[in-house]
Amino acid sequence: MTETLLGFFKAMADESRLRIVGLLAERERSVQELAAALDLKEPTVSHHLAILRAQGVVTARAEGTTRWHALDRAALERLSRRVLEPTKARIVARGGDVSEDKVLQGFIAADGTLKQIPASRKKRAVVLRWLMRSFSGGRHYSEAEVNALIQERHSDSATLRRELVGHRMLARKNRVYWRLPEEEWMPGEARSGS
Repeated sequence: MTETLLGFFKAMADESRLRIVGLLAERERSVQELAAALDLKEPTVSHHLAILRAQGVVTARAEGTTRWHALDRAALERLSRRVLEPTKARIVARGGDVSEDKVLQGFIAADGTLKQIPASRKKRAVVLRWLMRSFSGGRHYSEAEVNALIQERHSDSATLRRELVGHRMLARKNRVYWRLPEEEWMPGEARSGS
């Protein structure tokens, strides 16, 4: 696990490779397209793509004489789950609070699902911060998408959705939700809303 993470972070610790990943997140591209967009030479782009493919971040397919490269979203999701899995890696909560790790170990099952919603407001806030890792910043979600993401972790999506809004982790308007910046989260104080 540690070697996998080190390899991944080493691969991503390069500005050109990060830009390639950003472009591939939009759509599949050829080496020529990437080289033109990044103002790099094709052999340089090919070198970066080889590193990303070796880490399983990028896939390639041939179409005639052109090789099309795409971001392997499923591989990134698997890696994300492995990184955040409490039984496989120490969960470092915001600020590295060891007591938060203990809370998560008590409420998160080995398969990454939530055993139960904590009754304690403080423990619930810890679990909600953990749950927020499922949401991407800068993206809008329909209520159905929010429910689906939550239900991957716990069946009571209505309660958890309301809690996320109440703790100012998710914002909502006209049944559209988005992640609020982490510095705005107020984990100890539930708010009304939803």
